[in-house]
Amino acid sequence: MRFVKMHGCGNDYVYVDGFEETPPTDPSSLSKRISDRHTGVGSDGLILVLPSEEADAEMVMFNADGTPGEMCGNGLRCIGKLLFDRGHVRNERIRVKTAAGVRELQLFVDAGRVARVRVNMGKPILAPAQIPTLLEGDRIVDQPLVVNGRELRVTCVSMGNPHCVVAVDDVARFPVAEVGAAIERHDVFPRRTNVEFIAELGPHVVRQRTWERGSGETLACGSGACAVGVAQRLRGRSTGTLRVELRGGVLEVDVDDGGAVFLTGPAEHVFEGVWSSE
Repeated sequence: MRFVKMHGCGNDYVYVDGFEETPPTDPSSLSKRISDRHTGVGSDGLILVLPSEEADAEMVMFNADGTPGEMCGNGLRCIGKLLFDRGHVRNERIRVKTAAGVRELQLFVDAGRVARVRVNMGKPILAPAQIPTLLEGDRIVDQPLVVNGRELRVTCVSMGNPHCVVAVDDVARFPVAEVGAAIERHDVFPRRTNVEFIAELGPHVVRQRTWERGSGETLACGSGACAVGVAQRLRGRSTGTLRVELRGGVLEVDVDDGGAVFLTGPAEHVFEGVWSSE
């Protein structure tokens, strides 16, 4: 099976081009094996790019632990690059079906190749039962949550997948692995959650580290950056375009007048290869 390794700001996935390859019969198991950074290709998960009757393509994603994921902003940008660079689409505005609905992408082409992509990630979900979280209230904004004896203030958002945003003083020194793992599986998140730890660098700039559900800490998280953009607005901390500085690069998040969240950032091809499970 041929595959493509791609990344958006260091958030790397193995992609299978279903326009040219037969999709794996057990993608969940494959994701665990191929994502291993010692015995596999090494990635944050597996993404299948499949033909679709509803859109230009369909994204089916799996985390590094084999669990399915609903949404991946960095993955969507890379899919846009894969589709255009391989000639599956010729338009610079395309649509991709995901488990969270169809998303629209604007491709920015340089010398015949996609360099950056802007994704309409849709409107955030703020109703606790739909995120889902068992925390009480109409919206979960700066609510206290005790984790490992530490009281944190959390804001919960779904971008088609669940996120818990935690503001901290020093994100570089914060114990992301310890606290992130505890929040991911906290009782108040029945389907687990992604966790974004942020520190404000200015009115329109934050530094973010992400603990991704099923993958651990990653260099970037696109849907997480969108959740942070929404959280900063809910907290009254930011308006306009938010610059999100991640360990793997920079993403831009903005919200239009209708409430839709837009994510802009790079998409990069790393290498291609052939995978054999034997």
